[in-house]
Amino acid sequence: MAILEIEGRKFDVDGDGFLSDPYIWDDDVASLIAKSDGIDSMNEKHWSIVNIIRKHWEEKGMAPMVRTICQESGIRLREIYELFPLGPARGACRVAGLPKPDGCV
Repeated sequence: MAILEIEGRKFDVDGDGFLSDPYIWDDDVASLIAKSDGIDSMNEKHWSIVNIIRKHWEEKGMAPMVRTICQESGIRLREIYELFPLGPARGACRVAGLPKPDGCV
């Protein structure tokens, strides 16, 4: 297990940088992970995507497909990559505090 340190806070993460315990996640943790991924400030669109991903995971135990994210947020895939340069799986799911997604996000 690895440790991710951001602004003096330490988080247990897997080898790919995803939180080992998704239940420690909150808005502050999301903002810190976003900063470590190069996102200076989370705007309304960032939060919309993160909240969709988080809600889906809490209800179904897995990350939503990227198509679902686009449909529910009204944000096109290209813009998701602009908002989360590491992409919907590596970037948005990490910020949402999910474990590493298995499938197609």
